Amino acid sequence: MITRFYQNIILKNPILIFVLLVIALINFGYYSKDFRLDASSDTLLIEGDPDLVYLQEISERYGSKEFLILTYTPKEGMISESSINNLLSLKYKIQSLDWVHNVVTLLDIPLLNNSQAPLQERLENFKTLKDEDVDKERGFKEILSSPVFRNFVISEDGKTSGIIVYIKKNEQLRNIENKSEKDKENYRDQIKKQNHKNILEIRDVIKSYEDIGKIHLGGIPMIADDMMTFIKSDIIVFGLGVLLFIIITLWYVFRKIIWIIVPISSCFFSVVIMTGLLGLLGWKVTVISSNFIALMLILTMAMNIHMSTRFLQLRENFPNKNIFDLISLTTSKMFWPILYTVLTTIIAFLSLIFSQIKPIIDFGWMMTMGLITSFIITFTLLPTLINFVPKKNISFNEYRDSKITSFFASISQKKQKLIFILSGLIVILSLIGISRLEVENSFINYFNKNTEIYKGMKLIDEKLGGTTPLEVIIKFPKKSKTKTDDDEFEDWGDENDDENNEKYWFTKDKVDKISSVHNYLDNLPEVGKVLSFSSIIDVATLLNNNKPLGTLEMGVLYSKIPESIKTEIVDPYISIKDNEARINVRIIDSKENLRRNDLIKKINYDLKNKLGLDEKEFKLAGVLILFNNLLQSLFKSQILTLGLVMLGIFIMFLILFKNLKLSLIGVVPNFIAAFFYFRNNWFT
Repeated sequence: MITRFYQNIILKNPILIFVLLVIALINFGYYSKDFRLDASSDTLLIEGDPDLVYLQEISERYGSKEFLILTYTPKEGMISESSINNLLSLKYKIQSLDWVHNVVTLLDIPLLNNSQAPLQERLENFKTLKDEDVDKERGFKEILSSPVFRNFVISEDGKTSGIIVYIKKNEQLRNIENKSEKDKENYRDQIKKQNHKNILEIRDVIKSYEDIGKIHLGGIPMIADDMMTFIKSDIIVFGLGVLLFIIITLWYVFRKIIWIIVPISSCFFSVVIMTGLLGLLGWKVTVISSNFIALMLILTMAMNIHMSTRFLQLRENFPNKNIFDLISLTTSKMFWPILYTVLTTIIAFLSLIFSQIKPIIDFGWMMTMGLITSFIITFTLLPTLINFVPKKNISFNEYRDSKITSFFASISQKKQKLIFILSGLIVILSLIGISRLEVENSFINYFNKNTEIYKGMKLIDEKLGGTTPLEVIIKFPKKSKTKTDDDEFEDWGDENDDENNEKYWFTKDKVDKISSVHNYLDNLPEVGKVLSFSSIIDVATLLNNNKPLGTLEMGVLYSKIPESIKTEIVDPYISIKDNEARINVRIIDSKENLRRNDLIKKINYDLKNKLGLDEKEFKLAGVLILFNNLLQSLFKSQILTLGLVMLGIFIMFLILFKNLKLSLIGVVPNFIAAFFYFRNNWFT
């Protein structure tokens, strides 16, 4: 019934079918304007990851600002008059951009040890390196030796400084959760466009200051924008590359322009309709799915070459048959082989939906729909176009003697024992490789060494304390207030109840616990910069002539610190209201042999067993955790995917051959190839 319908409706009405396909092309081509790319960090996260929810809570609690970071390595000394003037000029130039909230440089760091005035006065009227009456050498040494700012805004060798550019918050995003999905998408698109504009503007600024030293740009907004550029470039480069490959292949096979135009038309229709469908559905192309166009072109071309070749072969074998009969014979002979090929490939891509990572799931559905589209176009457009091909161009130069196929045929017939031995050896090596397979990859190594992303991240990694953030949250059990008598700050005035609550929060037990965790993390070789309330205590101790502060002194000091300082260097690390402390750790992502999963397990184990913390007293969060979750999920889903694909291929062979033995034989080469792939991943 299906065959009769296909012949009577599709094959007998080529003009009608062609018109309908053109209408479909125009309609879907219109919706291709809504085709979108997405390179945000959200596309590389596991859906429903509780660690993501927790990180969002922590970011909200301690304040999270979006920022860019510049590395500045001047030609002259860091505190030479020209370097300071250049840095100041660069700061003000960036600050003048309307999207910039504020800019923090080496010249904005409070110098609290630059005079002999009382501590309270120094806190309220602090100086910075840009002040004229400051001893630059002494101030620079103070920053360079600061537990807070060393390896943060200044490298340990004092040759490279960081410039942090905080971005204004988008007020429209405050109530985005209450908006419709369409409004949310519009807001996100606006943010991407604005972010791209911001990156172009700041790069123009950097370019105008190239003569003052080496300046590199880094930060999540820059990475997201550059990733968008890379995706666009990949789609164009791979698309054009594959198109050129298709043209060369078609010319090699057919040697006639018309048989290049016909298959290329099918590829064109398939890709345009699919991009329009993605635009209509609102699916975005990510880093994972950026090569879907190239894959669609290759798969569509394969179907069309099989169909075209078979048609021309039948034309040679049955020269007296008319075009309609030849097309009918071709489609009837090729329908099931191509259908089985498409179905087995669809099974492979559909297995990706068992991943927990949204862009991988989307890629699976994307390629499934793409294959279905290509299959339909192949069996509608191709027969239609063949009807329009002049008869003089319907001929085929068959190459009967293929040296390559003859060579492999000879080996398979004469060297069976050798083939079995080599296959067995490959399986054994593959099993060994799989047993040692690890899911690790450095984010920095995703990028070419010549890119701005790589250069900036590498410099931040090596000079400014690492790139990948990890948060260690310490939760304190609730205890009754204990009052101490070591209040040496009583002359600062009386405190109200809220201030008393703050003052009595700083117990020795809490401070010691923060310091012990801080010191442990700081001694790990994979860890760069560690910042916590312990860092602030170390600074306060230095300012107190190296005398440790008492618990009440710390509380009073906290209540008396100017808000401008407290907001920047204290509040991000303690939450008195929530009775917890935050330790910010940055991992050296470019460190050789970094094993994220092992590092996370080690920290969790040591905090519990070596430092004596209860499991309820600490929790790890941050990008490192999310990235590790992603890698572990990829590993598990890849194993699951492999199993499902093999099962699917076996079932398809069983339906096709209706023979268990032949089906198992058909699966074995796929199985060995997949195992060999895993083995190569281990060795490389």
